[in-house]
Amino acid sequence: MAQTISTPLGKFHAHFSPRGLARLHFPGDTSATKNKTAPGPAAWTHQTRNALVDILKGKIPSELPPLDLSCGTHFQQKLWHALLRIPAGKTQSYGELAVSLRRPNAARAIGQACGANPIPVIIPCHRVLAANGKLGGFSGGLKWKEKLLRIEGHVF
Repeated sequence: MAQTISTPLGKFHAHFSPRGLARLHFPGDTSATKNKTAPGPAAWTHQTRNALVDILKGKIPSELPPLDLSCGTHFQQKLWHALLRIPAGKTQSYGELAVSLRRPNAARAIGQACGANPIPVIIPCHRVLAANGKLGGFSGGLKWKEKLLRIEGHVF
């Protein structure tokens, strides 16, 4: 069962595995309750909530819960770790990320891996834009992507 994480911008749903936070769903995501997982330790729920609240206030979280990214391929996991290094308020294009991962022709694969990100917001795939500076896609919808970027001080 998903654990509800209340924030000023709505109720997120977190799924934990024995390794850590495995999935995060946006408020209103009806698929959130379909995944059956055991509740995570109270400390992980607390860390997840604190991280979300900080991010949604434009602050850098002091700590993140343990993240279980085992659902992804090696390439996806490598990208998701790279996303964690993009500072709040900064963005990179799919192509720039591809080059930084030494896969210069993999911009499309970067986009697909961003779309498969199981822990959006905490793993900041919202900081990845199309080469022309447009938003591109986002698993939580473009309104969430724009909202998150504005919170972080990005100017459109």
